[in-house]
Amino acid sequence: MKLFRIFRRLDVPLLLLILMLAVISIVAISGATHSSDPGYVEKQVYWYLLGILFLVAVLLFDYRVLAKGRFVYVLYGLGILLLLLVLIPGVGVTVKGAQQWIRIGSFQMQPSELMKLFLIVTLAKVASEIKWVPIRNWRDIGKLLSLFALPFLLILQQPDLGTAMVLTGITGSILLAAGVDWRFLLTGVAGVVLLIGGVMFLFFTEPSLLRTVLADHQMERIETFVNPASDPGGAGYQLTQSMIAVGSGQLDGKGFQNGTQAQGKWIPEPHNDFIFAVFAEEFGFIGGSFLLTLFIFLVYRILQVGIRSDDPYGSCITAGVAGMIVFQVFQNIGMTIGLLPITGLPLPFISYGGSSLITQMMAMGLVLNIGMRKEGDFLFMD
Repeated sequence: MKLFRIFRRLDVPLLLLILMLAVISIVAISGATHSSDPGYVEKQVYWYLLGILFLVAVLLFDYRVLAKGRFVYVLYGLGILLLLLVLIPGVGVTVKGAQQWIRIGSFQMQPSELMKLFLIVTLAKVASEIKWVPIRNWRDIGKLLSLFALPFLLILQQPDLGTAMVLTGITGSILLAAGVDWRFLLTGVAGVVLLIGGVMFLFFTEPSLLRTVLADHQMERIETFVNPASDPGGAGYQLTQSMIAVGSGQLDGKGFQNGTQAQGKWIPEPHNDFIFAVFAEEFGFIGGSFLLTLFIFLVYRILQVGIRSDDPYGSCITAGVAGMIVFQVFQNIGMTIGLLPITGLPLPFISYGGSSLITQMMAMGLVLNIGMRKEGDFLFMD
């Protein structure tokens, strides 16, 4: 009876938002692959069903057991081990120049996706152990940053700058939720701004010096971001076609499966990284705005769960999940319309893919789990 009472607290609006995003994902992927490979739609439905099973599995245990003992550190260590395995020749699978995958039978797993979730629960434990007071010294900051730095550097080695930057968003969100002193936060923001400004300054003044630090494909992405029209048939092809698709959708779009850029196979990876361009072409500014509104409400509900939680650990977890989603949505849509460099990040809940979708569904399971349980409820494992 106690477990039934807890499940009655499920956040129904949050579940409805996930369901609506699932429907949009199926519609968008169907529009992106209608004339090439309709099998992607069936596979995405399969991934969503599997993701729902993982979400339910996460709901069945009390999330607070993660904060007991050293279990989260075991998960963190497992994530680091998988990231190391990815870098071993013959074990890691290279796709489009990035060694990000591990093949298990006929299935390919992307460990960096799981590492996002492992990092969230680990950083949240450390942050909550600071007794929920403002973080005012570098020792506390160092505890969190040291846990962040190792997976960040390993993912950079793959190389996967986009996912590595997501870890930065997660860490910053948890630090903010844990009450980091504004001076530390301002120092971090200033450092990022100076780093980006320094890269752009060297790009325009001393590109040869910058090439000694960045790989060729990273320099190419900066060049494409600055001026995609300089090579519209080469490095700037993806961005050029994506912006054409988004712009041609105008107010109300061209209609379902009537997008010429996607149906004509002009957009590379239309079902994955550039799914927003497909959706915006078919449903226009109205459809794109509706999708963004859903993401805004999703993040709002996640943050509401954290605010209402009487547990610092749960509040830090929700902050990390919100930071992960916000950063990925901002980066994916930003690169689609030319506001940010292309990094290859999928659009949460919408882009095709198993590893990313299952990770997101597990993260939602954690958020729902936190919202279900209050102080004084029994622990599932007690």
